[in-house]
Amino acid sequence: MDYTISTIAPIVLFPFFAFAINSFLARKATKVAVFISCAAIALSSIWAIRIFKDFIFGNYNTDYYVHKVFTWFDLNGAGLEFNVDMGIYIDNMTAIMLLMVTVVATLIHIFSTYYMKDDMNYGRNGRFFVYMSLFTSAMLGLVLSDNLFSVFIFWELMGFCSYSLIGHYYEKEKAGDANVKAFMTTRVGDVFFLLGILAVWTNIGSVSFVDIYAAIADGSFATHAALGIPLATFAGLAIFMGTIGKSAQFPLQVWLPDAMNGPTPCSALIHAATMVAGGVYLSLRIYPILELGGLTTMVAYIGGITAFGAATIALVQTDFKAVLAYSTISQLGYMVLGVGVGSYNAAFMHLITHAIFKACLFLSAGSVIHSLHDHHTHEHVQEMPRMGGLRHKMKFTWFAMWCCTLAIAGIPFFSGFVSKDRILGDALIMAIDNKAMIIPALLGFGGALLTAFYMCRMMFLAFHGEPRDKDLYDHTHEEKFSWNRNLPLLILAVFTLGVWFSGSLTGQKLIKVASPEGKLEWFSTLVAKPEVSKFADYKREAFGGVDTREKVAPVHSHYDPDHGLTEERAHHVHHVHHIGAVVSIIIAFSGVFIAFMMYIKKSWNPGWWVSTFSGWYRALQNKYYMDDLYIKGVIQKGLLPLNNFLAWLDMGVYDRFIVDGWAAVNRALFTFSKWFDNLWVDTVMVDGTGASVRLFNVILRTLQSGKIQFYFIMIIVVLAGYILAL
Repeated sequence: MDYTISTIAPIVLFPFFAFAINSFLARKATKVAVFISCAAIALSSIWAIRIFKDFIFGNYNTDYYVHKVFTWFDLNGAGLEFNVDMGIYIDNMTAIMLLMVTVVATLIHIFSTYYMKDDMNYGRNGRFFVYMSLFTSAMLGLVLSDNLFSVFIFWELMGFCSYSLIGHYYEKEKAGDANVKAFMTTRVGDVFFLLGILAVWTNIGSVSFVDIYAAIADGSFATHAALGIPLATFAGLAIFMGTIGKSAQFPLQVWLPDAMNGPTPCSALIHAATMVAGGVYLSLRIYPILELGGLTTMVAYIGGITAFGAATIALVQTDFKAVLAYSTISQLGYMVLGVGVGSYNAAFMHLITHAIFKACLFLSAGSVIHSLHDHHTHEHVQEMPRMGGLRHKMKFTWFAMWCCTLAIAGIPFFSGFVSKDRILGDALIMAIDNKAMIIPALLGFGGALLTAFYMCRMMFLAFHGEPRDKDLYDHTHEEKFSWNRNLPLLILAVFTLGVWFSGSLTGQKLIKVASPEGKLEWFSTLVAKPEVSKFADYKREAFGGVDTREKVAPVHSHYDPDHGLTEERAHHVHHVHHIGAVVSIIIAFSGVFIAFMMYIKKSWNPGWWVSTFSGWYRALQNKYYMDDLYIKGVIQKGLLPLNNFLAWLDMGVYDRFIVDGWAAVNRALFTFSKWFDNLWVDTVMVDGTGASVRLFNVILRTLQSGKIQFYFIMIIVVLAGYILAL
């Protein structure tokens, strides 16, 4: 296909125009606004499917890309050169990401028409779709961006939409606190992100991905430094801080659980499937910088700590959405761990698989919450201890959630096993080759065990066993199939199967499907980390109404089971991966078994663990006291005293001595000026001049009186004086 404005821009502009139009229609024509929003993202998905078909079905090479630029603004003149180019960058990863974002967003929009139908007061339902349209437009713009600066622009737009949607129920104080917390926490990472962009721009002269790759390839990137630190290290760390904030990684993970105060569909889209994954997507784009800067080990530790730490907190959560929130943080940790251990392909695959099954999990949670209505308090119920036995009344939701639970738990034949197992396999290889990577690998495997346990615990508490709140259960209506409630869940559930992403049912090529030579291993074939050496001689192409590319068919990729490794190394890698797969399977089924024994058979008492490890249990309930650390430590003992000191410096020193002191100087100068003006200028110079004129006037009038007698007398006096002088 041709890559022109008419084939690319609509992907971003459809939802943006929906946002612009609905900003005026949301209050007065809510149903029309909802339809426009849903239709816009559906149209974007059609355009995205065209690109996916062109790139993926076309089997383009992993390093094939389309890069087109246009001048955003040009300030050249007076001997100065300064212009900013914007553009699009589309490769296989972009094509897959576009398809995921648009299709998942479309299904979430459809579900939202069910979930938000009772929220029509004051156009609130329409306002929800206004922000959802703006968010999807920003996310798609981020995916298509060819440079860090435009990524940052769309990044901030997404942050604004997240803030607005978390606080959708603005009458609730918790929602207001949560959106401020999310906004301010992510700003920490965003400041560093902007600092990294400035460092790259200052030293390289461009923040375009292809320019950065080219600078790394020719060695010029390695010759620059920022603040005495190698540029790759400084910029890589600064930009990765943006990922830590946006993707809720340790230590900035505290905002995401509170973000669940927003409507469940926005939790599914923004805080599970797309926005939080945007940080991981950014890390994959800047992977060559992270690698050059020697930051991959640090990245792996951050991912491992996040994956395991969030999984432990999820163990003690009783709120349905809170479990999924900490699960999201944990799975994002696995993606970052994958980036750190060099598992580029698997990290991106887990981003896609997680987006699908986690979106489905959140929508299923919304289906459950929307059905459980306490007729005493008139509130929806999210507490799992009040649930139980719901599989008898919510069969479609139960089926979809089990598919997704098995996927996230890493059970074979499901997508989560395919992607997460490959990350853990690569982590195991790194641990064998580098002892420093043993801890991230152990944290990854430990988190996998906990994930299988707490997800099955959630399912057993909610859907199995006897109802623990009989009154609540009796008032729950039996679920009937609905196109806007159940169809999105079932579609997403279908794509939790691992066969869609690998050429085998297991993901380890043990049971191949219709393609013994590995043709269906399309994900591993088409997604690989950038080879920067191939960007040294790239040519810019204009982004306009005509596709200026050379229409030469690129070389198509072919699946390489050895991934370019030597035979001996490939055999070692495959062997370690198989060991990792076996360990992963044992771990996954162990987690399921433990949850089954505790909550179905009830042979093992969970209370024993609570009483035996009461201190750890309290720590988990208090989220490792991270909120206390930030609020009571960083804010109250650090930032507030600093704020008070700065306030004293401002009012006690600057205002008092500089502002007020200058006022005193001005008053003294005013007093002196007034005295000088009154005495010398007015009295002496102005009034004195007038007095002297009057004096001379008196003298002249006396001398020039016009009387002849006076003139004779004066002549006689003068002559007498003259005679006397002789």
